[in-house]
Amino acid sequence: MTSSVPPARPRLKYWQIWNMSLGFFGIQFGFALQNGNASRILSTFGAEVEHLSLFWLAAPLTGMIVQPLIGHYSDHTWTALGRRRPYFLSGALLASIALMFMPNADILVSILPPLYVGAGILMIMDASFNVAMEPFRALVADLLPSDQRTLGFSIQTILIGLGAVIGSWLPYIFAEFFDVAKTAADGEVPFNVTLSFYVGAVIFILTIVWTVITTKEYPPDKYIADKSPKSSVAQIFTDFAAMPKAMKQLGLVQFFSWFALFSMWVFTTPAIATHIYNVPLSDSKSVTYQDAANWVGIIFGVYNGVSALYAFVLPAIALKVGRKTTHALSLAAGGIGLISIYFVQDPDYLIVSMIGVGMAWASILAMPYAILAGSIPPYKMGVYMGIFNFFITFPQIVNGIIGGSIVKYFYNSQPIYSLIMAGVFLFIAAFCVRFVEDKDDVAKV
Repeated sequence: MTSSVPPARPRLKYWQIWNMSLGFFGIQFGFALQNGNASRILSTFGAEVEHLSLFWLAAPLTGMIVQPLIGHYSDHTWTALGRRRPYFLSGALLASIALMFMPNADILVSILPPLYVGAGILMIMDASFNVAMEPFRALVADLLPSDQRTLGFSIQTILIGLGAVIGSWLPYIFAEFFDVAKTAADGEVPFNVTLSFYVGAVIFILTIVWTVITTKEYPPDKYIADKSPKSSVAQIFTDFAAMPKAMKQLGLVQFFSWFALFSMWVFTTPAIATHIYNVPLSDSKSVTYQDAANWVGIIFGVYNGVSALYAFVLPAIALKVGRKTTHALSLAAGGIGLISIYFVQDPDYLIVSMIGVGMAWASILAMPYAILAGSIPPYKMGVYMGIFNFFITFPQIVNGIIGGSIVKYFYNSQPIYSLIMAGVFLFIAAFCVRFVEDKDDVAKV
């Protein structure tokens, strides 16, 4: 294998970058529907509350396996559709089918209990989402020069935020503004949720198709000087062991960041219900507890909306102070936001707390990838973007296994302290950023 300086990638126009990332809107729309409604659907089909966390482990476990494989194979693929597009198109087709089947698992009750069908569809959905999502990160790194990568990943973050907000609120919008039924018979999913999944399936496939037809991929020899050798799947383990120094350094940042995020997603509802609404955990079926849970859905939409807006200014901030400083400051803002929840008494002020969380979320979705892309060999962009997902899934799995025990035995079953811990972890992540090498940062400092 010979090595030389790779040819410069041509700069893309602003709307070309939007087109190549639009599929992320559909992917996050589907993720939001899953995140907001999977537990409700599985409970409808008979899942016990204490078992829901085990179902939720399916997402990080699936991502840990699927993303490196898809990255590896997309690095070694060239078809009429290019390298990355065949994978996120096939993932979109499978995900759209799964989205339509998820709320209708009861129709297959003659074959298996609906809970088993629903759990199986959830796993298929997770795998399909990951097949569609992984190549998008590599696509930005493939096609954009270094000075446009922050913009590329920031636009992805904008679309992720928009998809998350609309997908999260769609069942509520159908029920409250279009009078779609929000209740159903025992064992059936309310039609406002089912209809939302249908819409999500259509949006998912349409946005992916838009990216496929509007984005041109260049053959590898047009922008890669090093030619990727033919290799087996076993090469993934070799690549993992030989990962770039910057990836290892970012791995520590990612561990604390995503451990904190998982704590927030799992424990915000019980934390706010008990600490702010003063509802005991044993009274989780009360109207007040449900009011707290509904408000959590709203403020989660707020932080996703903030992330979409903040992503617009991330490239400008990074250009002035550098990507590392931008990421560190954003993580610190998230830490302040999470810790501040402990001091809130009026639920309305939680919106202020979510501003910091939204800033951190936007940066987490953009800055690590912008930093990482400059240290990865171009011919291994896909597999290393997939391997990097390990540093997202591993902390979630660890948290999923031990997080509940920490709350029960160390925090005396007071989940508000898990949010404080999450805030502290974001501060630790911000500190760790200073040790990351970003060799192609183009900041004017």
